[in-house]
Amino acid sequence: MEQLHDLRVSRIKRLSSPGALKDKLPVNDRIASTVSSGRREVENILNGTDNRLLVIVGPCSIHNVDAALVYAEKLSGMRSELRSELCILMRVYFEKPRTTVGWKGFINDPHLDDSYDIEHGLYYARKLLIDINALGLPAATEFLDPITPQYVADVVSWAAIGARTIESQTHRQMASGLSMPVGFKNSTDGRINVAVDAIRSAMHPHSFLGIDREGHSSVITTKGNPYGHLVLRGGMTPNYDAQSIAAAEQLLEKAGLSQTLLVDCSHANSGKKHAQQLKVWENILEQKARGNRSIAGVMIESNLCSGNQPFPEDPEKLRYGVSITDECISWEETERMLRQGADVIAKLMSKEA
Repeated sequence: MEQLHDLRVSRIKRLSSPGALKDKLPVNDRIASTVSSGRREVENILNGTDNRLLVIVGPCSIHNVDAALVYAEKLSGMRSELRSELCILMRVYFEKPRTTVGWKGFINDPHLDDSYDIEHGLYYARKLLIDINALGLPAATEFLDPITPQYVADVVSWAAIGARTIESQTHRQMASGLSMPVGFKNSTDGRINVAVDAIRSAMHPHSFLGIDREGHSSVITTKGNPYGHLVLRGGMTPNYDAQSIAAAEQLLEKAGLSQTLLVDCSHANSGKKHAQQLKVWENILEQKARGNRSIAGVMIESNLCSGNQPFPEDPEKLRYGVSITDECISWEETERMLRQGADVIAKLMSKEA
Protein backbone atom coordinates (compact mmCIF):
# COMPACT_ATOMS: atom_id res chain seq x y z
CA MET A 1 0.00 0.00 0.00
CA GLU A 2 1.20 3.50 -0.80
CA GLN A 3 2.41 5.42 2.26
CA LEU A 4 -0.04 8.13 3.28
CA HIS A 5 1.44 9.60 6.44
CA ASP A 6 4.69 11.21 7.64
CA LEU A 7 5.67 12.00 4.07
CA ARG A 8 7.46 15.14 5.18
CA VAL A 9 8.60 13.98 8.62
CA SER A 10 12.25 13.00 8.90
CA ARG A 11 12.32 11.90 12.55
CA ILE A 12 10.12 11.31 15.57
CA LYS A 13 11.87 11.10 18.94
CA ARG A 14 9.93 10.30 22.08
CA LEU A 15 10.46 12.60 25.07
CA SER A 16 10.24 11.93 28.78
CA SER A 17 6.75 12.55 30.10
CA PRO A 18 6.00 15.69 32.14
CA GLY A 19 5.57 13.48 35.19
CA ALA A 20 8.95 11.84 34.71
CA LEU A 21 10.69 15.22 34.46
CA LYS A 22 8.90 16.50 37.54
CA ASP A 23 9.98 13.40 39.45
CA LYS A 24 13.59 14.14 38.48
CA LEU A 25 13.28 17.82 39.41
CA PRO A 26 10.66 18.03 42.16
CA VAL A 27 9.34 21.13 43.86
CA ASN A 28 9.94 21.47 47.60
CA ASP A 29 7.92 23.51 50.09
CA ARG A 30 10.14 26.58 49.80
CA ILE A 31 9.87 26.70 46.03
CA ALA A 32 6.13 26.06 46.12
CA SER A 33 5.75 28.95 48.54
CA THR A 34 7.66 31.31 46.23
CA VAL A 35 5.55 30.32 43.22
CA SER A 36 2.19 30.54 44.99
CA SER A 37 2.99 33.78 46.81
CA GLY A 38 4.21 35.29 43.54
CA ARG A 39 0.92 34.39 41.89
CA ARG A 40 -1.10 35.85 44.76
CA GLU A 41 0.88 39.07 44.70
CA VAL A 42 0.24 39.52 40.98
CA GLU A 43 -3.45 38.71 41.42
CA ASN A 44 -3.76 41.27 44.21
CA ILE A 45 -2.07 43.94 42.09
CA LEU A 46 -4.43 43.18 39.21
CA ASN A 47 -7.53 43.34 41.39
CA GLY A 48 -6.39 46.54 43.10
CA THR A 49 -5.89 45.29 46.65
CA ASP A 50 -2.10 45.72 46.37
CA ASN A 51 -0.99 49.17 45.18
CA ARG A 52 2.60 48.26 44.39
CA LEU A 53 3.85 48.32 40.81
CA LEU A 54 4.39 44.96 39.15
CA VAL A 55 7.75 44.79 37.36
CA ILE A 56 8.57 41.84 35.11
CA VAL A 57 12.21 42.25 34.24
CA GLY A 58 14.93 40.08 32.78
CA PRO A 59 16.63 38.89 29.60
CA CYS A 60 14.80 38.91 26.29
CA SER A 61 15.62 35.20 26.13
CA ILE A 62 17.61 32.68 28.10
CA HIS A 63 20.51 31.11 26.25
CA ASN A 64 23.07 30.66 29.06
CA VAL A 65 21.62 29.22 32.28
CA ASP A 66 24.69 30.10 34.35
CA ALA A 67 24.49 33.78 33.37
CA ALA A 68 20.75 33.72 33.97
CA LEU A 69 21.25 32.47 37.52
CA VAL A 70 23.86 35.18 38.21
CA TYR A 71 21.30 37.73 37.00
CA ALA A 72 18.63 36.11 39.18
CA GLU A 73 20.81 36.40 42.28
CA LYS A 74 21.21 40.12 41.65
CA LEU A 75 17.51 40.60 40.96
CA SER A 76 16.53 38.65 44.06
CA GLY A 77 18.39 41.23 46.13
CA MET A 78 16.50 44.06 44.43
CA ARG A 79 13.18 42.30 44.99
CA SER A 80 13.91 42.15 48.72
CA GLU A 81 15.21 45.72 48.90
CA LEU A 82 12.27 47.28 47.05
CA ARG A 83 9.50 44.89 48.02
CA SER A 84 7.43 47.61 49.74
CA GLU A 85 6.98 49.51 46.47
CA LEU A 86 7.62 47.03 43.66
CA CYS A 87 6.58 43.44 43.06
CA ILE A 88 9.50 42.14 41.01
CA LEU A 89 9.35 38.95 38.95
CA MET A 90 12.13 37.70 36.70
CA ARG A 91 11.48 37.40 33.00
CA VAL A 92 12.63 33.85 32.12
CA TYR A 93 11.83 33.26 28.45
CA PHE A 94 12.72 29.90 26.90
CA GLU A 95 10.60 29.99 23.75
CA LYS A 96 10.94 32.57 20.97
CA PRO A 97 8.28 32.99 18.29
CA ARG A 98 9.67 33.74 14.84
CA THR A 99 8.07 35.68 11.99
CA THR A 100 9.92 33.44 9.53
CA VAL A 101 12.88 31.39 10.79
CA GLY A 102 15.60 31.73 13.42
CA TRP A 103 16.64 30.42 16.82
CA LYS A 104 13.44 29.29 18.54
CA GLY A 105 14.73 29.47 22.07
CA PHE A 106 16.50 27.45 24.75
CA ILE A 107 13.95 24.66 25.04
CA ASN A 108 13.97 24.05 21.30
CA ASP A 109 17.73 24.38 20.71
CA PRO A 110 19.65 24.64 24.00
CA HIS A 111 23.08 24.01 22.46
CA LEU A 112 22.63 26.80 19.87
CA ASP A 113 23.76 24.45 17.12
CA ASP A 114 20.56 23.25 15.43
CA SER A 115 20.77 19.92 17.25
CA TYR A 116 17.30 20.48 18.75
CA ASP A 117 18.02 18.58 21.96
CA ILE A 118 14.60 19.35 23.42
CA GLU A 119 14.99 16.76 26.19
CA HIS A 120 18.02 18.71 27.45
CA GLY A 121 16.23 22.02 26.96
CA LEU A 122 13.20 21.00 29.00
CA TYR A 123 15.36 19.57 31.79
CA TYR A 124 17.55 22.64 32.21
CA ALA A 125 14.68 25.08 31.70
CA ARG A 126 12.84 23.46 34.59
CA LYS A 127 16.01 23.28 36.68
CA LEU A 128 16.70 26.98 36.14
CA LEU A 129 13.14 27.91 37.12
CA ILE A 130 13.49 25.84 40.29
CA ASP A 131 16.84 27.47 41.10
CA ILE A 132 15.42 30.95 40.56
CA ASN A 133 12.40 30.27 42.77
CA ALA A 134 14.73 28.84 45.42
CA LEU A 135 16.16 32.37 45.70
CA GLY A 136 12.72 33.65 46.66
CA LEU A 137 12.30 35.21 43.22
CA PRO A 138 9.12 34.31 41.27
CA ALA A 139 9.44 33.71 37.54
CA ALA A 140 7.53 34.88 34.48
CA THR A 141 7.57 33.39 30.99
CA GLU A 142 5.80 33.23 27.64
CA PHE A 143 4.14 29.96 26.69
CA LEU A 144 4.44 29.31 22.98
CA ASP A 145 4.16 25.55 22.49
CA PRO A 146 0.94 24.26 24.12
CA ILE A 147 2.75 21.16 25.47
CA THR A 148 5.46 23.10 27.33
CA PRO A 149 3.29 24.15 30.31
CA GLN A 150 2.89 20.52 31.35
CA TYR A 151 6.65 20.44 32.00
CA VAL A 152 7.26 23.81 33.68
CA ALA A 153 4.06 25.72 34.49
CA ASP A 154 4.07 24.63 38.14
CA VAL A 155 7.16 26.81 38.72
CA VAL A 156 5.88 29.91 36.91
CA SER A 157 4.01 32.79 38.61
CA TRP A 158 3.04 34.88 35.54
CA ALA A 159 2.67 33.94 31.91
CA ALA A 160 2.31 35.79 28.61
CA ILE A 161 0.57 35.00 25.37
CA GLY A 162 2.65 36.78 22.76
CA ALA A 163 1.77 39.16 19.96
CA ARG A 164 2.19 36.51 17.27
CA THR A 165 -0.10 33.96 18.94
CA ILE A 166 -2.74 36.24 20.42
CA GLU A 167 -5.36 35.25 17.82
CA SER A 168 -4.69 31.52 18.17
CA GLN A 169 -7.57 29.50 19.56
CA THR A 170 -5.07 26.95 20.85
CA HIS A 171 -3.34 29.56 23.01
CA ARG A 172 -6.56 31.08 24.28
CA GLN A 173 -7.73 27.62 25.35
CA MET A 174 -4.38 26.91 26.97
CA ALA A 175 -4.51 30.20 28.89
CA SER A 176 -7.97 29.32 30.23
CA GLY A 177 -6.41 26.45 32.15
CA LEU A 178 -3.15 27.99 33.33
CA SER A 179 -2.78 28.30 37.10
CA MET A 180 -1.24 31.76 37.06
CA PRO A 181 -2.29 35.24 35.80
CA VAL A 182 -1.83 35.59 32.05
CA GLY A 183 -0.94 38.76 30.15
CA PHE A 184 -2.17 39.02 26.55
CA LYS A 185 -0.11 41.25 24.29
CA ASN A 186 -1.62 43.34 21.54
CA SER A 187 -0.84 42.12 18.02
CA THR A 188 2.39 43.03 16.23
CA ASP A 189 0.51 45.61 14.14
CA GLY A 190 -0.83 47.25 17.29
CA ARG A 191 -4.41 45.98 17.38
CA ILE A 192 -5.72 45.84 20.94
CA ASN A 193 -9.12 44.37 20.19
CA VAL A 194 -7.64 40.92 19.46
CA ALA A 195 -6.03 40.87 22.92
CA VAL A 196 -9.34 41.93 24.47
CA ASP A 197 -11.06 39.08 22.63
CA ALA A 198 -8.39 36.68 23.90
CA ILE A 199 -8.87 37.80 27.51
CA ARG A 200 -12.62 37.24 27.22
CA SER A 201 -12.14 33.83 25.60
CA ALA A 202 -9.67 32.67 28.26
CA MET A 203 -12.10 33.63 31.03
CA HIS A 204 -14.45 30.86 29.91
CA PRO A 205 -14.16 27.07 30.27
CA HIS A 206 -12.83 25.12 27.29
CA SER A 207 -12.28 21.49 26.32
CA PHE A 208 -9.46 20.62 23.94
CA LEU A 209 -6.80 18.08 23.05
CA GLY A 210 -3.66 18.01 25.15
CA ILE A 211 -1.43 15.70 27.14
CA ASP A 212 -1.61 14.62 30.77
CA ARG A 213 1.18 14.16 33.33
CA GLU A 214 2.13 10.84 31.76
CA GLY A 215 2.26 12.28 28.25
CA HIS A 216 -0.92 10.57 27.05
CA SER A 217 -3.25 12.32 24.62
CA SER A 218 -6.16 13.62 26.66
CA VAL A 219 -9.18 15.86 26.62
CA ILE A 220 -8.33 18.84 28.81
CA THR A 221 -11.32 20.63 30.34
CA THR A 222 -10.60 23.98 31.98
CA LYS A 223 -12.41 26.27 34.41
CA GLY A 224 -11.42 29.57 32.77
CA ASN A 225 -8.80 32.08 33.91
CA PRO A 226 -10.14 35.13 35.80
CA TYR A 227 -6.77 36.90 35.80
CA GLY A 228 -6.24 37.60 32.12
CA HIS A 229 -5.10 41.14 31.38
CA LEU A 230 -3.83 43.36 28.58
CA VAL A 231 -0.16 44.03 27.85
CA LEU A 232 0.60 47.00 25.57
CA ARG A 233 3.78 46.34 23.59
CA GLY A 234 3.40 48.80 20.73
CA GLY A 235 2.70 48.04 17.08
CA MET A 236 3.14 50.13 13.98
CA THR A 237 3.62 52.96 16.51
CA PRO A 238 4.24 52.96 20.28
CA ASN A 239 1.20 52.73 22.54
CA TYR A 240 2.50 53.60 25.99
CA ASP A 241 1.52 57.31 25.95
CA ALA A 242 -1.41 58.64 27.97
CA GLN A 243 -3.69 58.89 24.92
CA SER A 244 -3.05 55.26 23.96
CA ILE A 245 -3.56 54.15 27.56
CA ALA A 246 -6.91 55.98 27.66
CA ALA A 247 -7.99 54.31 24.40
CA ALA A 248 -7.09 50.90 25.82
CA GLU A 249 -9.05 51.64 28.98
CA GLN A 250 -12.12 52.46 26.88
CA LEU A 251 -11.84 49.21 24.93
CA LEU A 252 -11.54 47.20 28.13
CA GLU A 253 -14.50 48.99 29.70
CA LYS A 254 -16.63 48.45 26.59
CA ALA A 255 -15.82 44.74 26.75
CA GLY A 256 -16.86 44.59 30.39
CA LEU A 257 -13.32 43.89 31.56
CA SER A 258 -11.23 45.40 34.31
CA GLN A 259 -9.37 48.52 33.15
CA THR A 260 -6.07 47.09 34.33
CA LEU A 261 -3.08 46.65 32.07
CA LEU A 262 0.68 46.29 31.81
CA VAL A 263 3.03 48.25 29.55
CA ASP A 264 5.97 46.61 27.83
CA CYS A 265 8.87 49.07 27.81
CA SER A 266 10.65 47.12 25.08
CA HIS A 267 9.61 45.67 21.70
CA ALA A 268 7.73 48.13 19.49
CA ASN A 269 7.32 50.63 22.33
CA SER A 270 11.09 51.15 22.34
CA GLY A 271 11.68 50.44 18.67
CA LYS A 272 13.73 47.48 19.98
CA LYS A 273 16.43 49.94 21.10
CA HIS A 274 17.49 49.25 24.65
CA ALA A 275 18.24 52.88 25.47
CA GLN A 276 14.65 53.84 24.62
CA GLN A 277 13.25 51.63 27.38
CA LEU A 278 14.19 54.32 29.90
CA LYS A 279 12.05 56.83 27.99
CA VAL A 280 9.04 54.52 28.18
CA TRP A 281 9.68 53.76 31.86
CA GLU A 282 9.88 57.43 32.80
CA ASN A 283 6.70 58.19 30.87
CA ILE A 284 4.85 55.45 32.75
CA LEU A 285 6.14 56.72 36.09
CA GLU A 286 4.98 60.21 35.14
CA GLN A 287 1.53 58.88 34.30
CA LYS A 288 1.42 57.08 37.64
CA ALA A 289 2.48 60.26 39.44
CA ARG A 290 -0.37 62.12 37.71
CA GLY A 291 -2.83 59.63 39.13
CA ASN A 292 -3.18 56.87 36.53
CA ARG A 293 -4.61 53.74 38.14
CA SER A 294 -5.01 51.43 35.17
CA ILE A 295 -1.27 50.77 34.71
CA ALA A 296 -0.61 47.92 37.12
CA GLY A 297 2.85 47.03 35.92
CA VAL A 298 5.58 47.09 33.32
CA MET A 299 7.86 44.73 31.45
CA ILE A 300 11.56 45.50 30.92
CA GLU A 301 14.16 43.61 28.90
CA SER A 302 17.38 43.59 30.90
CA ASN A 303 20.56 41.53 31.05
CA LEU A 304 23.95 41.58 32.74
CA CYS A 305 25.32 43.69 29.88
CA SER A 306 23.58 46.10 27.51
CA GLY A 307 22.64 45.68 23.86
CA ASN A 308 22.66 42.44 21.93
CA GLN A 309 24.99 40.45 19.71
CA PRO A 310 24.57 38.65 16.41
CA PHE A 311 24.17 34.93 16.84
CA PRO A 312 27.34 33.43 15.28
CA GLU A 313 27.83 29.92 13.99
CA ASP A 314 30.23 29.20 16.87
CA PRO A 315 28.50 29.56 20.28
CA GLU A 316 31.93 29.79 21.91
CA LYS A 317 32.32 33.29 20.44
CA LEU A 318 29.32 34.67 22.32
CA ARG A 319 29.99 37.45 24.83
CA TYR A 320 28.92 36.59 28.37
CA GLY A 321 25.76 38.26 29.65
CA VAL A 322 24.74 39.80 26.30
CA SER A 323 21.44 38.98 24.63
CA ILE A 324 21.38 37.01 21.38
CA THR A 325 17.85 38.19 20.60
CA ASP A 326 16.46 41.69 21.36
CA GLU A 327 18.56 44.46 22.89
CA CYS A 328 18.54 44.66 26.70
CA ILE A 329 19.53 47.33 29.17
CA SER A 330 22.49 46.57 31.46
CA TRP A 331 22.25 45.48 35.09
CA GLU A 332 23.55 48.84 36.28
CA GLU A 333 20.81 50.66 34.36
CA THR A 334 18.26 48.18 35.67
CA GLU A 335 19.20 48.99 39.26
CA ARG A 336 18.85 52.73 38.63
CA MET A 337 15.47 52.31 36.94
CA LEU A 338 14.06 50.07 39.67
CA ARG A 339 15.15 52.41 42.45
CA GLN A 340 13.75 55.37 40.50
CA GLY A 341 10.43 53.55 40.19
CA ALA A 342 10.37 52.61 43.86
CA ASP A 343 10.86 56.28 44.81
CA VAL A 344 7.90 57.35 42.67
CA ILE A 345 5.62 54.62 44.02
CA ALA A 346 6.70 55.37 47.61
CA LYS A 347 5.65 59.00 47.18
CA LEU A 348 2.31 57.95 45.77
CA MET A 349 1.74 55.59 48.66
CA SER A 350 2.53 58.31 51.18
CA LYS A 351 -0.01 60.64 49.54
CA GLU A 352 -2.70 57.97 49.64
CA ALA A 353 -1.98 57.01 53.25
